[in-house]
Amino acid sequence: MNTTIMWIMAAGAAAGGLDRICGNRLGLGKRFEEGFMLLGATALSMAGIICLTPLLSGLLKQFLVPLWNLSGLDPGILGGILAIDMGGYQLSMELANAPSVGRYAGIVAGATFGCTVTFTIPVGMGMISRQERPLFARGILIGLGMMPVSLVMGGLFCGLGIVEILLQSLPVFLLSLMFMSGIRFFPDQTIKGFGYFAAGIGFLTTVGLTAGAVEYMTGFRLLKGLAPIEEAMAVVSSIGVVMLGSLPVAEILRRLLEKPLNWAGQKTGMNGNSVAGLLMGIVSPVPAIAMMKEMDARGKVVNAAFLVCGASALAAHMGFTFGTEPDLVVPLLLSKLAGGLCGAAAALLLTGQADGSNISFQKGECDNDNYPKITGA
Repeated sequence: MNTTIMWIMAAGAAAGGLDRICGNRLGLGKRFEEGFMLLGATALSMAGIICLTPLLSGLLKQFLVPLWNLSGLDPGILGGILAIDMGGYQLSMELANAPSVGRYAGIVAGATFGCTVTFTIPVGMGMISRQERPLFARGILIGLGMMPVSLVMGGLFCGLGIVEILLQSLPVFLLSLMFMSGIRFFPDQTIKGFGYFAAGIGFLTTVGLTAGAVEYMTGFRLLKGLAPIEEAMAVVSSIGVVMLGSLPVAEILRRLLEKPLNWAGQKTGMNGNSVAGLLMGIVSPVPAIAMMKEMDARGKVVNAAFLVCGASALAAHMGFTFGTEPDLVVPLLLSKLAGGLCGAAAALLLTGQADGSNISFQKGECDNDNYPKITGA
């Protein structure tokens, strides 16, 4: 199955490359270019933190892991707090006592919980208007509630049993519950906290990238124990290569599914932009979030709920997994799509038809414009 997916991505890259040569007549060449142009942003957001992973894992092993082991839980799950492509995978594998738990935490938990905490929430709240924030927050709440579906499915594919998945995921479940309560009852403070956390990750990424670049060019070590920047860039490059094909494939899927999805949108009370946002979110959460101003109320909630698990399934996350754990590509896709679709379905059930009439936050909630600026995310 993994080989089949790789051939599909290769076909997408070939189609995009040929279309670019022919003057972008089909629009696939533009997607081909976009896939490669994302290489810079991807490197900026993750190369530095990958370089710092040995240092971070060393600190955690010295101060936190001994206490963690007393609880009977595998410390590898700590890496799942970071996004899969922002050091979460490397940190999980460094800390894990059992490789299977490390793979589960770094790939599955990092691609859902970690991505939501370090990227989707802080970046999303910074991009959308204050009027849209209560709807976005409600969708995130619903998506976090459905996240166990994705975690359990992914954990089973990683070779873990149901009981072990639930046990090892307990910290993630507790943090999710805490975040859900915070978003519901203290939205401004909670979202601002997410922003500061993401800004801190961006700071560490820049430090790691700077130190790695200096060591590469001069041999002088600003930080001892830093992973070579060449290794980090190899991971980044593997993502970029996959995105050369995944973005044209996503564009083809969008065109093929446009009519049936529009029909589904009409049946579920969402406009065309709301349905299109779901397809965009599979590739990247950023364009989906940018489209929210053109979505109806129900569509905003549904899209936010979908993004918790489904974001970047066909682009950065799949590309990263191809380069690190190719055997987990299919499990990653299935778990992310299952969680995303369950989140979207739950949002449809919990919102009013078309107008989002069941969606309400107290006046003034999520109205604060002073969110921390996110850099390097």
